[in-house]
Order: sequence, then C-alpha cells, then structure tokens
Amino acid sequence: MHLPQARLDQMLDRFHQVEARMGAAADGAEIVRLSKEHAEIKPVADAVANLLKARAERPELEEMLASGDPDLKEMAQEELQALDERLPVLEREVALLLAPKDKDENASAILEVRAGTGGDEAAIFAGDLFRMYERYASSRGWRVEVESLSEGEAGGFKEIIASVTGDGVFGRLKFESGVHRVQRVPATETQGRIHTSAATVAVLPEVEDVEIEIKDSDLRIDTYRASGAGGQHVNKTDSAVRITHIPTNTVVTSSEKSQHQNRAKAMKVLKARLYDQQRQALDLARSEDRKSQVGSGDRSERIRTYNYPQGRVSDHRINLTLYNLPKFVEGDMDEMLDALISEDQAARLAMLEESFA
Repeated sequence: MHLPQARLDQMLDRFHQVEARMGAAADGAEIVRLSKEHAEIKPVADAVANLLKARAERPELEEMLASGDPDLKEMAQEELQALDERLPVLEREVALLLAPKDKDENASAILEVRAGTGGDEAAIFAGDLFRMYERYASSRGWRVEVESLSEGEAGGFKEIIASVTGDGVFGRLKFESGVHRVQRVPATETQGRIHTSAATVAVLPEVEDVEIEIKDSDLRIDTYRASGAGGQHVNKTDSAVRITHIPTNTVVTSSEKSQHQNRAKAMKVLKARLYDQQRQALDLARSEDRKSQVGSGDRSERIRTYNYPQGRVSDHRINLTLYNLPKFVEGDMDEMLDALISEDQAARLAMLEESFA
C-alpha cells in the first residue's frame, strides 16, 4: 500500500494545528478537548514523520548510486535494499493508524454469558466459558467483577454478567460476541454419548456517564426479595433491583445484599446495553454493503465450536482450527484472538484503500 503524500501532509498539518491551539487556549473545556485529541493523534503523527523521513532518504541514495565512486555505489545499494524492506513496514504501521477504527478499542467491557440450547450441560458450558475469560483476564492483569448471576441446577450458570476492567479489554474481547457451541460427553450423561450444547456471549464496551444519557422518566425501578438458601442467611429485605428501560424494554437486574449497590450495578449494565444497541445500529448502517464476518458482532451467529473428543477449537468466521483445546479453555486464547484482530485489520486496510481509490 502506498499512502498518498497529500493524506500524510494533512495528518501532520492537523497535529501541528492542535499543538498550536493548545498553547493559545485559555478555556478549560477547550484545553481538555484539545489535550484528548493531541493524545489520540500524536502516535499517528510520529509514525507519519518516520515514514516521510524514510521516503526522503531514497533520492539521496539514488544520487549516490548514480555517482562514479564504487564504494559509494556499494554502500548506497545496501542502504536502498534495507530501505525497500523497511518502507512497507512503516507504510502498514501508518495505514493501520489511519484506517477506520473502533473508538471503544481501549475501553473496559461488560461480559455477559448465557446458557443456550442443551439444558443443564449448556449452563455448565456457560460456566466453563466464563472461567476461561476469567483466566485470560488474569493473564493480562485485568480485573473481573461479577455484577449478577443465576446459577444452573447442575452447576455453571444460566446467566452471568461481569465487568472486566483494564486497558484494551474491549479491543481484545469484542470478537467473542456470538454463539459458542460445545461437543462433548456431559457430566450428566450416563451412557457416554456426545452432546451438542451452546452458550451465548456478549461483550459490550463499558461507557462513561457522559457518553450516554438516560432520563429518569424512561425508567421503571422495582425492588424485590432476592432468593436465598434459607435459614438465617435468607434475604428478608427487598434489596434486589430490577430496572426496565421503557422505550427499549431493556431489563437488567442485580440481587446482592445492598439495594444501593444493586441499583448502581444495574445502571452500569443498562448503560452498556443501550450504548451497544446504538453501536449495533450505527455499524449496520455503515456496513450494509460490506459483510465483514469478524466485525458483525451478531449475537445469533455461531462463531466457534469446542470439540472435546478431538481436542480442537474452531472459529468459523476465519476458518481457523487449533488443536490445543485444553490450554485454550485454561485461558490461552491469544493465538485465536490475534488471528481475529489481524482479519479485522485487513478489512479496515481494505476500507482505507477504497477511500484512496
């Protein structure tokens, strides 16, 4: 990919404009806005500057190559070869920074895992998936906090919702949204038959209060008595909270001991779901004519199969099969996630090339 000089100059001009305005700005809100934009575009400007510097070396080397000095010609030939190897790398680095990107890439996330078809085994599988994500999060230094859960009768979860906090969580996990299928002999199977069950995963960017506004008049908030195990520990107060967003009929619940904490947790999940609905609608409008399987995030799409008898995990969107299922479900997910991210990057680069055509 050869990036047009005009596009690179435009990027550097914008960066210099922002720097100049930062030095002259007096309004606090404008300073904050300019500082944020500066932080976002500085890596791009630095990469562009490196690329332009490398491009500028070619005429000098070609002039040396045309000289009559044998030593200069030999040195220029070696440096030209090295430059030809370096330029495509720099071009790709800049192209990825310029390509359309998800503004929520670095956000924390709300992770929702729900049992699908398959009865008790589906709930057990949902539990296995959640623990897989917990282990992966731990390996990257992210914090996982359960917001609400409903346990399965034979183990696992009918539903579990958690916040995953850290840098770049959503960018790494967003491709996990969809239907996950498992093929194995369930613990509840007495005759050794292989069953197929499913669980649904949704990964939503966690939003700041300023990003989405919810009117109090659009909410119906109900309190009820949370279920307990009985005896002295049963919850005797109406501490559980159910919040319904009336315009979209979106319902969230939280059933810890503190009603105040439950309301705060439920509102955080509600905001993430409403924001995700906005993202989905916007993505659909933008990609009607570009069917990117990786980027679709369709909750009903079967994205991956975990086949225990064969020890393999297959992602159907990129036709990648790994024969490391035991390690994968222990949280060793990077090879799969890196492949999904690379596929998404290729699609974004293709969009950038189309914009230059």
